[in-house]
Amino acid sequence: MTKIWKETGFVNDDPWVIETDETKAGSNEKAILSIDGFLAAVAESEASELGVLINPADDVTRLQPHLERIALVAVAFPAFSDGRSFSHASLLRSRLGYQGEIRAVGDVLIDQIPLMLRCGVDSFAVTNATAIKRLSEGRLPGISNHYQPTAKPSVNINSYSWRRVS
Repeated sequence: MTKIWKETGFVNDDPWVIETDETKAGSNEKAILSIDGFLAAVAESEASELGVLINPADDVTRLQPHLERIALVAVAFPAFSDGRSFSHASLLRSRLGYQGEIRAVGDVLIDQIPLMLRCGVDSFAVTNATAIKRLSEGRLPGISNHYQPTAKPSVNINSYSWRRVS
């Protein structure tokens, strides 16, 4: 079972569906397309309110001319050890200026959520039972020291290790 979580809590009735050959968005749902599917859809029409799925090997800069037409970018984490989607989220926020929703999908683990938040991810498709349990209990792990700025800066400027006063 997949549950969508944001910093405000779990979301009910999320309309987004990742489309595949077997799964299509229904009339009350919104489609998340592959990057190639998305680019084909925007080339054929003035479609907006679409979502796009970015896999680790995709080139996220291909979306730059169309960012204003993207309602949601889903960044895929196929395995906990594959961190390329952290870079995709950070690039979307900091260099490309994307302001819409970025959602982590795939192997979303509780220990990685604070790092994903710092990279600009703001919603999570969580399937891991332990992560769902801890999020429902409000037990999100914290990061007390930061080694570098990211797309979402630290609230406490003294948390950056190079700025600490001894």
